[in-house]
Amino acid sequence: MRLAQLIVLGLVMGVAAGWWLQRDGEPSDGATVHPPAVVAADHAHAVPAEQAATAIAAPAPAATGDTPSGLLLPVQGIAPSQLQDTFTDARSEGRVHDAIDIMAAAGTPVLAVADGHVEKLFDSKRGGLTIYQFEPSGRWCYYYAHLQRYADGLAEKQTLKRGDVIGYVGSTGNANPEAPHLHFEVHALGPEKQWWKGESLNPYPLLKKGDGGD
Repeated sequence: MRLAQLIVLGLVMGVAAGWWLQRDGEPSDGATVHPPAVVAADHAHAVPAEQAATAIAAPAPAATGDTPSGLLLPVQGIAPSQLQDTFTDARSEGRVHDAIDIMAAAGTPVLAVADGHVEKLFDSKRGGLTIYQFEPSGRWCYYYAHLQRYADGLAEKQTLKRGDVIGYVGSTGNANPEAPHLHFEVHALGPEKQWWKGESLNPYPLLKKGDGGD
C-alpha cells in the first residue's frame, strides 16, 4: 500500500506542476500563450496609429464670415431702404441669382462701391456690358452688369476711387428693357485671383449696413 500511495502522490504532483507552469504562460512545450482578453483588445475597435495621430493633430476648421465693409451703394440716388434681397431668387436653367438687382431709371450713374481698379470690361450674352472691379488687396471682386454704357474713358487696369462714376444703369444682356436695373455681385477671390471665379457673397446686407452716398 505504501508504494501505491507514493505512485499516486507522484502523479498528482506532476499534474499540479504542469498546471502551475501553464498558468504563468510558460507551457512545457515552449508555445507562447496569449491571454484571450488581450488578443481581443488588439483586434476589436483598434484605431491605427497614423489615424489617431491625424485625429489629434488635425486643426479645427477656420472661421468664416470675413466680408468687405464700408461699401457705397452703387446706384446714385438710391437709399438702402429701397433695396430688396434677391440673392437666392431662382433664375433660368436652375440657377440661383447670387446677386442683388437695384432698380433705377436708365441712365442713372453707377458708382464704384470701393477703391480698387478695373480688372475686366466684358460684353456678355447674359450680363450685357459688365465691369469686374478688384479692390486693392485682391480679396474681393465687385461685378456690375446690364450697363447702358461705360463712363467715358473707362479702361481695364484703371484705378478707381470709391464713388467714381463707372457706368450707367441699363438693360443690356438678358435684362428686361422695361425694367432697367444694376445687377451687382460680390465675390471672395481665391489665390488664383481669376475675375470669372470666386465665392458669391450676398451684397444685400453689405449694402444695407453701408451708406447710400458720399
